[in-house]
Amino acid sequence: MSSKYLDNEASTSQLGYEIAEEIQKDNNDFEIHLYGELGTGKTFLTKAVLKALGYHEIVKSPTYTLCEEYETSKFLCLHADLYRLENTQEVDVLDLDRLADRRKIIIIEWPNLVASRRNPNLEIHLKHEGSGRSVKVEQKK
Repeated sequence: MSSKYLDNEASTSQLGYEIAEEIQKDNNDFEIHLYGELGTGKTFLTKAVLKALGYHEIVKSPTYTLCEEYETSKFLCLHADLYRLENTQEVDVLDLDRLADRRKIIIIEWPNLVASRRNPNLEIHLKHEGSGRSVKVEQKK
């Protein structure tokens, strides 16, 4: 597990690029679980990861849509927010395990509801600390 302090958007973007490098080292689908209070930068970090993976369009928060899809020539990214969901059957409707014709990257914000049912490659815990964020990244697979 690595821990660091993110004092600004640039350091958060740098972490996103480092995560993208990890994703690109692996040839399999890749799943990330993002934990953290409201406003800790989960969606901002996701934007940085997607940009580093070659997605340069607008990345929206999935807070209201529950799941946003982003495609590059190499990846299908499913970015889900489970904050408002109450049971695993609601998560099943998102069809996160659907087949794809390219590598699938799944990024789940507020994964508590499914944590015992899924095997993420990375767990990332973000926390407000001073004027920035502390982050712990734990490799799971």
